[in-house]
Amino acid sequence: MSGTYLGMPAFPEAAREAVGNTTLRGNLRHATHTIRDKRARAVAELDDWAELREAGKRVKDHTLRHLDRYLVQVEEAVTAAGGTVHWAADADEANEIVARLVEETGESEVVKVKSMATQEIGLNEALEARGIHAYETDLAELIVQLGKDRPSHILVPAIHRNRGEIRDIFRSEMSEWGRPAPEGLTDTPAELAEAARLHLREKFLRAKVGISGANFMVAETGTLVVVESEGNGRMCLTLPETLISVVGIEKIVPTWRDLEVFLQTLPRSSTAERMNPYTSMWTGTRDGRAGEGDGPRAFHLVLLDNGRTDTLADEVGRQALRCIRCSACLNVCPVYERAGGHAYGSVYPGPIGAILSPQLRGTGSEIDASLPYASSLCGACYEVCPVAIDIPEVLVHLRERVVQGGPAVRGGNRVVLKPAKGHAAERAAMRAARWAFTRPGALRTGQRLASRSRRLHPRTLPGPGRAWSGTRDLPPVPPEPFRDWWQRTHGGRDEAK
Repeated sequence: MSGTYLGMPAFPEAAREAVGNTTLRGNLRHATHTIRDKRARAVAELDDWAELREAGKRVKDHTLRHLDRYLVQVEEAVTAAGGTVHWAADADEANEIVARLVEETGESEVVKVKSMATQEIGLNEALEARGIHAYETDLAELIVQLGKDRPSHILVPAIHRNRGEIRDIFRSEMSEWGRPAPEGLTDTPAELAEAARLHLREKFLRAKVGISGANFMVAETGTLVVVESEGNGRMCLTLPETLISVVGIEKIVPTWRDLEVFLQTLPRSSTAERMNPYTSMWTGTRDGRAGEGDGPRAFHLVLLDNGRTDTLADEVGRQALRCIRCSACLNVCPVYERAGGHAYGSVYPGPIGAILSPQLRGTGSEIDASLPYASSLCGACYEVCPVAIDIPEVLVHLRERVVQGGPAVRGGNRVVLKPAKGHAAERAAMRAARWAFTRPGALRTGQRLASRSRRLHPRTLPGPGRAWSGTRDLPPVPPEPFRDWWQRTHGGRDEAK
């Protein structure tokens, strides 16, 4: 399952259930702490990390400002190299394009490179409905698929599973999808990896159609780039005769020189490696490149919008489109560490998901309206982001949108505004505060009344506020307002002058 499901609860309710799962919390704590400690050491090796971070931010911002021009450049370059470009406004259109392209080959099976974009649009489920079987080849994605599960992390989708659980999944499910797990399979990493390798090998060798996403698209040549650690992506990109790549329109970088920045920052921020073990690049088809014999005979690029244009129109929220999917923000987030990825109801969990999903999908559902609140605003996510996305700033911005009523329904390029539910009391309180703060006399009277009646104040808030004050102490009201104290002790004099 790639996204929200019917009746999925808001984040607080989903997280409450996850927090009670001690096995899940132990798995997450061990994995996230290990990854973030390794990342910190890898980043510390570069004296110019701050400069690389700033360069990545500027490249992304420049590209987003001129996205219309670079998209046309990508289309022209891919077409010149023998590929075909398709434009998809939303998930349904992208799924229809991919399904039709697979059906035109006459095949009923495809192998897939790990791809957030295809998860975002629910491609596997759409293909299954058309009688096409999609096989995930990334080890973690394979675990999720065999376990009929949902991904819970951007980099490590099966981070919520331990080795014993993975062994049990392989033993019980592999035979239903192809080659069964070896007899006597244990939970040692080497044996689990070998079982996956043998299971996937037969699929690689017979697959005629491969499906991928891309980490980057280089506009000047139409080259697509996939970085990975296992080699399964390389197999999917080079062996099939037909390759279909579904890529978000924000993945463009203008030049090869720009790409060089991200090939330094992405591996260190994601897998804590100096360089990815496998960096695959392809331009068009083998017939479209003179003197080259590897790669697909037919290449199709599906450029996906699916809410990205609407996100781009938001001057504050658009910085979420800088994201290069490194997952560093997840590994330092105290909320993600305790709640896990499933509570976010999106293939983009953690801090980046809390700002990206509500913009791509709107805030009409309970889960999407609650995601901007799935944060303590500690700022750790901003500190580790390799493209300097100010996630706390966007979270606060989206909270304002939720309270005021934000984009709820999308139809093509049309956005229908719908009043936010459950925030009437908050809106009323903010209006009352605005009225009081613009009237000094009324504010002073209110402060004096609050001080004189402080012994009558409750220790917890009533109604919806009880959830907040149930774990926090309400600050005590002082015996007198600051203005009265200053007048009494200093006679109103400004001693700073």
